[in-house]
Amino acid sequence: MVVISGPGGVGKGTVVSALIEAHPDLWLSRSWTTRPQRPGEADDAYVFVDEATFRRRIADGGFLEHAEFLGNLYGTPTPEPPVGQDLILEIDVQGARQVVAQNPRAVLIFLQAPSSAEQEARLRRRGDPDHKVAERLAKAREEADAGTELGAHVLTNVDIAQCAEDIYQVIQRSREERRSPTNRSQVVGSAYTRSNG
Repeated sequence: MVVISGPGGVGKGTVVSALIEAHPDLWLSRSWTTRPQRPGEADDAYVFVDEATFRRRIADGGFLEHAEFLGNLYGTPTPEPPVGQDLILEIDVQGARQVVAQNPRAVLIFLQAPSSAEQEARLRRRGDPDHKVAERLAKAREEADAGTELGAHVLTNVDIAQCAEDIYQVIQRSREERRSPTNRSQVVGSAYTRSNG
């Protein structure tokens, strides 16, 4: 299980799309959300549902994790990846904390933007209104240290393709570690920071 997390506007969705496209041995679990679909956003970016539908799934025990974020509900459905593929979860910081608490062996990757100015520009490019941009930037400041706190591999998303490849290298090192637990890498299993600039 690979958890890719980070604040809004760091480019999680774009990087994960590039990662999945380049590596067919990975399978992405689509999160559910009650937030409206943004103009131009892909139909499969999330499973977009109303609040009643979301809460019914909570009651049925159908989520691995779920949380409220800035007034909307987000959740990861109980995943069923195909045989031979590693599971990728692209989730917010609250969700990452829940998943890691349940599965300490999950590989946690925390993405950050090169700067707060670039993060703001990305939020605006994707069409977030001014008040949502302000809310997400404020939340990002609160979550800035979450990657280190959780012992994640911290990567700075400067270039999409390079960041996706850096994530895949972390996954590969984790696979090697699990195959040879007596030959542990000094990187895997500890906080790791990489900028692909």
